[in-house]
Amino acid sequence: MRLLHTMLRVGNLERSLKFYCEVLGMQLLRQKDYPGGEFTLAFIGYGDEADHTVIELTYNWGREQYELGDAYGHIAIGVDDIYKTCEDIRSRGGKVTREPGPMKHGSTVIAFVEDPDGYKVELIQLRSQSASKEEVAATV
Repeated sequence: MRLLHTMLRVGNLERSLKFYCEVLGMQLLRQKDYPGGEFTLAFIGYGDEADHTVIELTYNWGREQYELGDAYGHIAIGVDDIYKTCEDIRSRGGKVTREPGPMKHGSTVIAFVEDPDGYKVELIQLRSQSASKEEVAATV
């Protein structure tokens, strides 16, 4: 078994594609309209669906907003340099809602950004990069 995708309902497909592709650097892998059902599906990600888990953006025609509820948490993305990533996201118009820093009750460095529909995206500093920075700091 393999995790294939996570689906998010979005109120404006073009705005969401701009955020995920231009701000977070994902690629639009495929998109299809379903006139009979009045919806459009767009699959985005960092690699081909055959090898990577992706996000399915679902736009229900004419629906501009959803209640996010309190059960859904977030999408998580591993990054090599969380500080530079947050700077890059800001420079491309993204909204950083939690600055990079250690998670509460832990040492993993995280940050949060928000997509145009209010979904949270967690950025997690990849351990290999964190470990190397710690090792460098220990030797100075």
